[in-house]
Amino acid sequence: MAENLSRRSFIQNLGVGIGTTAAAFAIPSIVSIPESKPKYEGRKLGIALVGLGSYAKNQLAVGLEKTTNCYLAGIVTGTPAKAEEWMKKYNIPKKNVYNYQNFDQIADNKDIDIVYVVLPNSMHPEFVIRAAKAGKHVMCEKPMANTVEECQEMIKACKDAGVQLGVGYRMHFEPFTKEVIRMSREKVFGDLRFIQSNFGFRIGDPTQWRLKKAMAGGGPLMDVGIYCVQAARYVTGKEPLAVTAQFGPITDPERFKDVEESVSWQFDFPDAVTVNGFTSYKTNIEQLFITADKGFMHLSPAYSYGPIKGRTSQGDLHLPVVHHQANMLEAICKEFLETKQFPPHISGEEGLKDARILSAIYEAAGNGKKIKLV
Repeated sequence: MAENLSRRSFIQNLGVGIGTTAAAFAIPSIVSIPESKPKYEGRKLGIALVGLGSYAKNQLAVGLEKTTNCYLAGIVTGTPAKAEEWMKKYNIPKKNVYNYQNFDQIADNKDIDIVYVVLPNSMHPEFVIRAAKAGKHVMCEKPMANTVEECQEMIKACKDAGVQLGVGYRMHFEPFTKEVIRMSREKVFGDLRFIQSNFGFRIGDPTQWRLKKAMAGGGPLMDVGIYCVQAARYVTGKEPLAVTAQFGPITDPERFKDVEESVSWQFDFPDAVTVNGFTSYKTNIEQLFITADKGFMHLSPAYSYGPIKGRTSQGDLHLPVVHHQANMLEAICKEFLETKQFPPHISGEEGLKDARILSAIYEAAGNGKKIKLV
């Protein structure tokens, strides 16, 4: 794959040509795609995207065109040309367009219920806190922040303001992932024994913010390695007890002068479950492999925008292929409209747990010691 392939294009291209197979799947409870859905006539939540980079443009905005209970109501950008482009494309009124200086005026906008922060990692705390003070519920891309302390400040600000805080854990709503979680926790193949989780890609533009520690908080671990950390947690339904880790070799000193090129880690989990993880900015790899006493589960691709593909020791998984961001936003807004709460499994507290684990991986890789997590 070309050296200058971007994260987004790699993730998108990874799924090209992957389809479901014709073999029947033996495990019950697989849901089929409904032929049609009843027309939604309830309240629709207005969402404002803060930051109009590639993820907002190519994933969230596209997803919001597919949702029924929420819509793209506003945007926040520092680029006037982008503002004009988005206003025309999505029919956004000028009163719902903000920049980073006048963002706080969003407090007076009744069209906007949820602010979704899609900025570089280092900017998450500022805009989550500002959104909370403006009285808006907040979704934030992962990782939630670069440090544990920042996560705690964000959680406190949202609690003090009485608003919901969620993290964009889209895999929690993806059908293949949900089925693997179900099979793992219900012990369909017996007790879990070993999990291998890998996610890496060959990063492109050497000047991008992901290669600057001050903005990204780290390298591939913060960017895509967090998916592997999350997978271990949602598959087991438990928290790691301890971690050891190792930085990989630096093969491109100029590109990786500020962040790691790759890192591997090993978790000790309750019930004698061992987890190995690996992430890299120089290797195209993506899989989640789970072994249990009586079989295995395997997703590959496991974390990209899809289609996700899976199989088990009983055969291929046949599940609906969904637009991840649309599926996530639809589910989050459905729960909020019914309960006034975001789903607890995507809460700020969950983002804080990940931040603590990521910090421990860096510490373990740096000093060569096993770091206790509980």
